Amino acid sequence: MFEQVRRRSRLSAGLGMAEVVYHSVVRDVRKQHGNAFLAILVNMLQIIIFVAVFYVMFELLGLRTAAGAIRGDFLIYLLSGIFLYITNIKTLGAVMGAAGSTSAMMLHAPMNTIVAIAAAAFGALYTQVLTLVVILFGYHVIISPVTIDDPGGAFMMFLLAWFSGIAIGLLLLAFKPWFPTAAMIIATIYKRANMIASGKMFVANSLPGFMLAMFDWNPLFHIIDQTRGYAFVNYFPRNTNWEYPLIVSCCFIVLGLMGEFFTRRHESRSWEARR
Repeated sequence: MFEQVRRRSRLSAGLGMAEVVYHSVVRDVRKQHGNAFLAILVNMLQIIIFVAVFYVMFELLGLRTAAGAIRGDFLIYLLSGIFLYITNIKTLGAVMGAAGSTSAMMLHAPMNTIVAIAAAAFGALYTQVLTLVVILFGYHVIISPVTIDDPGGAFMMFLLAWFSGIAIGLLLLAFKPWFPTAAMIIATIYKRANMIASGKMFVANSLPGFMLAMFDWNPLFHIIDQTRGYAFVNYFPRNTNWEYPLIVSCCFIVLGLMGEFFTRRHESRSWEARR
């Protein structure tokens, strides 16, 4: 009755929404750990441990010849695969775990599920970009100068890996309220399968045709192989492209948004007991 309605321009509404997303991103990053610096440090340690394990495995098992198609820094070869894999699955997990329509956060007027999803996605991107910058800077200063043939193209592939994680996470987020156990199993299978299916341990050019057919369905396989094409001057990916993961991710985004809208209209707070 006494509420005063103030008309806002589209620019003002957009800036207001951006402010809400910004504060939600801060909350989402700090939710991972009370100290934002430690949250980034933990993420860095995970990547460093991954790289160390794969480096030792390649050396002990003599798999270093799998990178023979690329004549360049072997650690950059490992990082180009491992970092994009971790970015993809971390983003998927963050978006899939975003606050739903029955969350207590939705009781606040400016908040909605799209803001929660955007905050989860940008929070993951913020953490991964900082981790990438710190690791590459440390490697450049302490171990060996980092040389990337096309940094802009390689970073675009990094963003495509992040976008692909958003798309799959959004699809699973819409599916989760209906079948929570099945959604978690699918997410786990995707993460475990991509330990190999992402192609971070080999390059597409070195695979025979019958093996290539086992991996080229995977958008992340294309993204990682294209990243190595941009990172190394001596590698030209012939069997992959970046258009396929972009198209698949856009389709998943549309399906995920449609599913999230449908779920939002039907989801009940009592469903929380099923999760």
